[in-house]
Amino acid sequence: MGQRRTFVRESIIAAAPERVFAFHELPDALARLTPPWESSRVIQAARISEVGSEAIIETRLFGVMPVRWVARHTAYDPPRMFEDVQISGPFRFWRHRHLVAPHASGGALLRDEIEYEPPFHFLGRLAEPFLITPRLTKLFDYRHAATRDWCEKDSDK
Repeated sequence: MGQRRTFVRESIIAAAPERVFAFHELPDALARLTPPWESSRVIQAARISEVGSEAIIETRLFGVMPVRWVARHTAYDPPRMFEDVQISGPFRFWRHRHLVAPHASGGALLRDEIEYEPPFHFLGRLAEPFLITPRLTKLFDYRHAATRDWCEKDSDK
């Protein structure tokens, strides 16, 4: 096993933690969280409330190589946390914890914690600061904005 890395993205959302968690339970949440610039297609969305359910996504590694990504939901603790682990896909290892907690502002703290091991052994570790980390940053900035937009709309927060 190589060296695992950790990526974390946090945002404060002006909505109750239950609402933020409910967004992730929407049947089309994964599609809503996929940026338009990503060459990804949701083949099967997982039901996060069903531990063992799997999401299947077709994507392209580095925008070129087609790859099928299968992630299995391994933990579900509403409205605080759910987790998925890559079963097969582009990374040598991938565990993604989605955490939602009350925030002092009266809203919620959304935290994505990803523990991963880059693909391609040594080459993947070299490419990480130039390709993987910037892509994860852009992806999760988009995901948090999409979550915020849905959660903060309407008055029934």
